[in-house]
Amino acid sequence: MQKILFISDPHICAPGQTIVGLDPAARLRAVLDAAIADHADAAALVLLGDLTHHGTVAEYAALKSLLTEAPVPIIPMLGNHDRRDAFLQVFPDAPQSPSGHIQHVVDVGHHRIITLDSLDGPPYVAGHHSGRLCADRLAFLGAALDGREGRHALVSIHHPPFDTGIVGMDRIKLANGAAFLDLLARHGNLHLMCGHIHRTISGNARGVPWSMLKSSCHQGVLELKEPNSHLSSNEPGGYGIALLADDGVVLHSEDVGHPDVRIYGGYDLADHMKD
Repeated sequence: MQKILFISDPHICAPGQTIVGLDPAARLRAVLDAAIADHADAAALVLLGDLTHHGTVAEYAALKSLLTEAPVPIIPMLGNHDRRDAFLQVFPDAPQSPSGHIQHVVDVGHHRIITLDSLDGPPYVAGHHSGRLCADRLAFLGAALDGREGRHALVSIHHPPFDTGIVGMDRIKLANGAAFLDLLARHGNLHLMCGHIHRTISGNARGVPWSMLKSSCHQGVLELKEPNSHLSSNEPGGYGIALLADDGVVLHSEDVGHPDVRIYGGYDLADHMKD
């Protein structure tokens, strides 16, 4: 079976900055090294958004230097911490839809890989972390699903369109998730991949099977009552491997590293709350 690698939420910062005491670049490097060591034959590596923490050109340049030697094609996606214009300054050749969004379609055997851009903006509102798919982006998805000629679709988006029970993160999910799920359910024969929550979770929404992966850096907390969306832990980072079977997809997740796990009430970046 052919493979697609997934890495979610790297949150690359400027050199010297950390998140809950972790260096996002060092964490991503370790996860990348582990993934490539065992799966250099993968057809592609999908980055599930929140590529950087503040969406600056310098952060994207740092990310690009980390990805330079990866021997597999990279498919980047944007999340709420990203900024499209800064990203394109550093990654000008990234796939774009006709509307200028960072979206891509590629066929791998009996599968169609579809990546979506759920960043809400511009304009970008300070403290706003929910996602949205505009009419153009939904139309792009519809056309990609219509034209797949029987292929199983692996659809990826940063913001989940459903509730997970993790109260703080459910408040900043995909704003128009119902329309998105309805579109997916009408087409069927697909699997949805999400990021954003920083946890490995799976489920089903409106008949749409979905999975999400933990971050390569800091992890979310299973908190079903506290509305704080900044709760994080230093649990191991990880990556995902999708095995493309003839009749669907099998998803594995792999942890990298085993630190002394702690839970934090917020990030240790002083300016996080205003970004």
